Amino acid sequence: MLMFNNLIDGEWISDGARSPNVNPSDTNDVVGQVVRGTRAQADAAVAAAKMAFPAWSRATPQVRYDILKKASDEILARKDELGRLLSREEGKTLPEGIGEVARAGQIFAFFAGECLRMAGEKLASVRPGVDIEITREGIGVVGLITPWNFPIAIPAWKIAPALAYGNTVVIKPADLVPGSTWALVDILHRSGLPKGVLNLVIGRGSEVGAALLEHPDVAAISFTGSVATGHKVAAACVASRPMKKFQLEMGGKNPLVVLDDADLKVAVECAANSAFFSTGQRCTAASRLIVTKGIHDKFVAALAERISGLKIDDAVKAGTDIGPVVDQSQLDQDLRYLAIGKEEGAKLAFGGERLKRDAPGFYLQPALFTEVTNTMRIAREEIFGPVASVIRVNDYAEALAVANDTEFGLSAGICTTSLKYASDFKRNAEAGMVMVNLPIAGVDYHVPFGGRKGSSFGPREQGKYAAEFYTTVKTAYTMP
Repeated sequence: MLMFNNLIDGEWISDGARSPNVNPSDTNDVVGQVVRGTRAQADAAVAAAKMAFPAWSRATPQVRYDILKKASDEILARKDELGRLLSREEGKTLPEGIGEVARAGQIFAFFAGECLRMAGEKLASVRPGVDIEITREGIGVVGLITPWNFPIAIPAWKIAPALAYGNTVVIKPADLVPGSTWALVDILHRSGLPKGVLNLVIGRGSEVGAALLEHPDVAAISFTGSVATGHKVAAACVASRPMKKFQLEMGGKNPLVVLDDADLKVAVECAANSAFFSTGQRCTAASRLIVTKGIHDKFVAALAERISGLKIDDAVKAGTDIGPVVDQSQLDQDLRYLAIGKEEGAKLAFGGERLKRDAPGFYLQPALFTEVTNTMRIAREEIFGPVASVIRVNDYAEALAVANDTEFGLSAGICTTSLKYASDFKRNAEAGMVMVNLPIAGVDYHVPFGGRKGSSFGPREQGKYAAEFYTTVKTAYTMP
């Protein structure tokens, strides 16, 4: 039985109430026992991080590189083991779990290199004899609040740049799936981080998260989660004294456009992957499939056939294509939206059935709605489950208009063999990330991740663009 304790000032803390971390594929399987952190422990973690910041922010690039690279090496060496842990606690399939762990290792390798690539500028002043230097520095103690759907990749792409650029960290992972983040923090701790540089406090957002938002010594908050909570985070950061820097990733209602000239097989694979893999529990999932009338019926028939062949079962079983929903609450939400879609007049063309397997779990058959209009709630609100809606349109112009008619703007895609339409869509889709003839869920680890409108606020995550959030710019003048 694993014990998921908190790490504060370099010490593992086992004090506190405990609760089970339950496998959604088999609710009889307890992955580990979770120690619930408190507001007082969060405050202690912030104090430790504040104490560690001066030395860590001035550590040499080589010191930071060595630690991050050592962590990367261990993550990659243990990807199968850690992937199994991730799949047991979150419910995504074992290949997806291993792939996510590998991505975390690659992220740390990239940001190890960023430690050595920190650049500045030296400019001549308009005043004779004066030199100007422009540099970037860490901002201080950073609070990281991460979601349950990517329990190691998202903590990795927040922790790695925070440390690389000289900040100290207090991370609060989703209390639903803390094991993967605990394993990541354990690896970093043993890779040589000085005490207090990285602190882990597992607990409820109303207690631990609130403590980070309200603490005056937390300089910045990076949050990934729901829109409603994101707005509360923003309001708290603005109201705090001193005001906190904040970064929000809050979800999407992402369109995948399929035009008459699309390769049908490519379009179906893009839709199946984007809408249903990872049980649809991705902020980049394609929940709106916008299809022109000439290919609509063929596309719907082919997609229904494709998803009917998907195996929904225990996440770690060989051959499983889609695992369970993460917990009962999320399952209830998915079922509620299935009922809403039917009430609104949409046609449930396939799936949506609650499934039973060998062990008790939160299994749901992927659901495909047709006869959907873009004004329906199932086309406006993020469901965060294996539910997709097909919206029939007349032509490309209408498809683009419908794609952009949303409060969100995270990811968007198009399937077409036309360079003209592909180019126009890349230019005019109101999204932070655009894919052509590819699944819209997922981006490479070395490029920026983020969206527009209601999906994101603040600088991008990942890649060199992460420096915009995790550093502050200093301009220094010298008169020799």
